[in-house]
Amino acid sequence: MEIFGDGADPFGVADTGLTWLPKEDHFGVKLDGRLVAHTGLLRMPVSIGAVETEVVGVGGVAVAPDVRGRGLARKVLAAALEHARTMGPRHGLLFCRPPLVPLYQRLGWRVLNQDVHVEQHEGPVIMPLASMWTPLDGDADWPAGAVRLLSFPM
Repeated sequence: MEIFGDGADPFGVADTGLTWLPKEDHFGVKLDGRLVAHTGLLRMPVSIGAVETEVVGVGGVAVAPDVRGRGLARKVLAAALEHARTMGPRHGLLFCRPPLVPLYQRLGWRVLNQDVHVEQHEGPVIMPLASMWTPLDGDADWPAGAVRLLSFPM
């Protein structure tokens, strides 16, 4: 990835051992012709309780180390969420390393305080990262019930 160079684990999640899906819609910020911030979106099937629905999965959030602290994560996520609101699902969902939770909370994301099961080659597993959500439709609350992403995570 251009933002990090040739690093083998740019998002710090390789130790989870999970298989991840590529994103379909990409948003970036360039400075002097160089991509310095990115995020991606993907519509994801999910079951919450007995209801099957979709969320907009947000992933691949990255800011180059040399330009952090300039609000670029906020900028790239705002552009992505503006588009996500046109995609139909009522909720955005992301997974992040626990140290990043306060950053996402400052950007309006809320911690989902329950296990989220995600599909993997061997079957469903509990997501080991922090799960966070944001309303895409007004101030939609997260529905009650067990959460299972019906695909690999994004």
